[in-house]
Amino acid sequence: MADTVKLPEDSFKRISGDDRASLDSEKIAAPSLTFAQDAWRRLKKNKGAWVSLIVLAIIFIMAFGSLVVSPHNPNAVNPSYANLPSKIPGVNINGFNGTLVQAGERVDAYKQAGASGKFYIMGTDYLGRDLFSRVLYGTRISLIIALVATLFDLTIGVTYGMFSGWKGGRVDTFMQRVIEIILSIPNLVVIVLLILILKPGMTSIIIAIALTSWVNMARLVRAQTMEIKEQEYILAARTLGERPLKIAFKHLLPNLSSVIIINTMFTIPNAIFFEATLSYIGIGISSPQASLGTLLNDGQKNFQFLPYQMWWPALILSIIMLAFNLLGDGLRDAFDPRTKE
Repeated sequence: MADTVKLPEDSFKRISGDDRASLDSEKIAAPSLTFAQDAWRRLKKNKGAWVSLIVLAIIFIMAFGSLVVSPHNPNAVNPSYANLPSKIPGVNINGFNGTLVQAGERVDAYKQAGASGKFYIMGTDYLGRDLFSRVLYGTRISLIIALVATLFDLTIGVTYGMFSGWKGGRVDTFMQRVIEIILSIPNLVVIVLLILILKPGMTSIIIAIALTSWVNMARLVRAQTMEIKEQEYILAARTLGERPLKIAFKHLLPNLSSVIIINTMFTIPNAIFFEATLSYIGIGISSPQASLGTLLNDGQKNFQFLPYQMWWPALILSIIMLAFNLLGDGLRDAFDPRTKE
């Protein structure tokens, strides 16, 4: 038997409080983050997406807050105040001080109309209606339609895609053929057919969006579901006898959340643009109701002489579209950093 080596008594010593503190300071540690917290951290680093999120929050608050507090009645007609330019209190800049150029001279349009004490931030239209109130009202209508489209995406699209991907086989083949039939019918044809049955308005647009908007979401969710269901933890859950409904809510939905959120951010601007296009060509929201599309249609009639009537709704529509797309790109990079490489 080998001889044991005896260490001297001073080989080990008790660590004092100061030594323990110095050892703790040398540790390299970082706080543990969940997937959602890590995605939120990456999103905040994306300046474009972060600014877009703030801009959209302001637009939502102003649009839906106008239900409680509105500068003027958006449908109130006052012909004596027709076609007044923008006038912002305390701003003496041409284009925002209520003046117009007439016969080569700049005149106070508000004084001529007998509205010296009035202020219209975006001016008035050809019927004397406050353009700012109508833009807020129209933005709210467009956002409501977009949110309804999102609701159908999150209910019909996600459910249809998960069921098709989970079942597979003949069921999946049949369900995908149904989607291909729906995709073969243009949205404009659907809305025209609905107008023949229903009158033009929000109901027709919502039904048209409900029939067609969920298809892309269903295809994306189906593709991801077919990939996820082959993972080991899904196979383990099925082996343990968990019901498919429980697996869907416990395992599938959390792993599909990034795809669902990103696709939703692109669905909303598409629905807004779809509504604006239909209203602009006269088969969407009808007067006297305002939407961004009807405001663009009214503004282009006087664009040569009063361009601001078209600039304001076009600017708001452009900001909303750009902000949602930038936010969607930021969310895609936040949920999957590999896409940025």
